[in-house]
Amino acid sequence: MSSSQTSSAASQALFACTRCNSRHPFEELSQGQQLCKECRGAFPIVKCTYCRTEFQQESKSIQAICKKCELNVKNFGKPSACDYCNIIAAFIGSKCQRCANSEKKYGPPLTCEQCKQRCAFDRKDPESRKKVEGKLLCWLCTLSYKRALAKANQQESKSIQAICKKCELNVKNFGKVCHHLVDHCIQCRGLRPSACDYCNIIAAFIGSKCQRCANSEKKYGPPLTCEQCKQRCAFDRKDPESRKKVEGKLLCWLCTLSYKRALAKA
Repeated sequence: MSSSQTSSAASQALFACTRCNSRHPFEELSQGQQLCKECRGAFPIVKCTYCRTEFQQESKSIQAICKKCELNVKNFGKPSACDYCNIIAAFIGSKCQRCANSEKKYGPPLTCEQCKQRCAFDRKDPESRKKVEGKLLCWLCTLSYKRALAKANQQESKSIQAICKKCELNVKNFGKVCHHLVDHCIQCRGLRPSACDYCNIIAAFIGSKCQRCANSEKKYGPPLTCEQCKQRCAFDRKDPESRKKVEGKLLCWLCTLSYKRALAKA
């Protein structure tokens, strides 16, 4: 380990690259393979448009499709959305290979505690459940939850005496009215946020809703059901132009991003 890495270890947690075993801050490692920048090489680690698995590109390419899905597209054509997880990776039949294999091994899918879709499989493995605080999560939510926990653990090691910029601005504007926000920043800077009541994204720092959903509810009214993820977290902006960009569908923020990305790749 280098001297710079050793000195930084005292102030923040470091994680090992799975290839060279050098230690780095968590955000510097790739999500799936946990590789450092040097091991990733000149080309980036990207998520496959279809199966959502991370892979390293071997050349400059606009399309982010892993070799396995690229071969499946040639053999079977473009995939459809999986009946369970809704990932666009069902090349044969109505289920993606990940869900089909998990169903054979672990039985029928159960409801994921985060995305509320019926796409989580109980592996009866207490050790793996401990890594996500005992929650029953689907594959995608497991990845995002582990990353959120790792980032939260890093934040806990940092100073908690500073007031965040938003709360500092609120104090200047409203004085003692926002004293509880100041307390939140000073005392709970390193604590983990909870899952938003609407979108289930782990970003509810104050209250039970993330700032995005709270602001949207104030502006556009109560949330409606997203046509893709089926969660009650979509807000109707009454904007025909924005709906045209997703083929007229009413989608939540996350599904809007993924849908636009899928349309761009198609």
